[in-house]
Amino acid sequence: MTQRHADGSGHRRGNMFRRSVPAVPSGPAEAAVSTRRTRYVVDGRLTPAPPEVSISEALRYAQDEPGTMTLSLFPAPTAEDVDELAQAWGLHPLLVEDLHHAGQRPKLERYGDVLFLVVRSARYLDDIEDVDFSEFHVLVRPHAIAVLCQDGRWIDGSDETTLPGSSTEIADHTLLDDERLLALGPEAVLYRLLDAIVDGYLPVLRGLAVDKEQIERQVFSGDPAVTERIYRLSQEVIDLQHATSSLTEVLDALGRGFDRYGIPDALRAYLQDVTDHLTRVDIRVSELREALAQILTVNATLVSQRQNEDMKKISGWAAILFAPTLIGAVYGMNFDSMPELHWTFGYPLAVSAMVALGAGLYLVFKRKRWM
Repeated sequence: MTQRHADGSGHRRGNMFRRSVPAVPSGPAEAAVSTRRTRYVVDGRLTPAPPEVSISEALRYAQDEPGTMTLSLFPAPTAEDVDELAQAWGLHPLLVEDLHHAGQRPKLERYGDVLFLVVRSARYLDDIEDVDFSEFHVLVRPHAIAVLCQDGRWIDGSDETTLPGSSTEIADHTLLDDERLLALGPEAVLYRLLDAIVDGYLPVLRGLAVDKEQIERQVFSGDPAVTERIYRLSQEVIDLQHATSSLTEVLDALGRGFDRYGIPDALRAYLQDVTDHLTRVDIRVSELREALAQILTVNATLVSQRQNEDMKKISGWAAILFAPTLIGAVYGMNFDSMPELHWTFGYPLAVSAMVALGAGLYLVFKRKRWM
């Protein structure tokens, strides 16, 4: 009986991302066109399969020919693509359900001889200060691997398929350009994909770090709009931390399966290198999140101080205005028995007292730096 293992623990994970993507299109109203590309890897050399070849035919060919594997790429998978893949590979119904629904947290599950991974790449959109995530579903079995980009942001080069993101992020990373590595089997493509995803986090961190420095300057300049910017950037960092920490769990689960599933030593070293890079990324993300929390605290303190200064000024002026008002109120009561009421010097003396008292209070508050 097929066993289901989620992240090595046997539990399913829910959708944890704010910007989740919709499920795979289905239904007659959405006439989605398949964009599947099937390729053969024979002794490390990449050969495009005929366009009309089916997934099941490609799988049979890879199983029958020694040193061959089939690679199925789905830049924008349709519901029909998923159903065809499920039938050709004999996938578990729960796995098929996951393939039909995007917006999942990175995880690793095994269904018999099929390894299922959900991973997320990220890219930074500087113009809107946002982190954009792309979700991949990866299926690995002996002699075959299938990669589905659930939000259709796959960038395809002239001869080789590359990781989605801006050209600067993917210039040095292609999945299929190392014949020596491809000769190690479908797991090699998986580890190359993971490496490209992890390396793609670095430009995101650089963009977020620049925003953090700008926010620090805004905080000390007294810009009232900085609080909202801190909250938005903090949310982006939290989303990135969810992706990196979950991917760490996926890599750990892959490492625990080395001996059980006979992973070659060369690939073990490769995965360890990816794990090391991801650990450094995860540390930087945590440091960035802590820095933003500190900036938010400093901003709240500065806002409170500015509010206190404003309150001091308001209180000082209120006291200055209250003194002459009190004198005027006393002499405005118009009682007949007020001796100063008909005094010749009463009015100038009252005005002089108002001015003197107000000036005295102003000097006192000025000395205390309330004004």
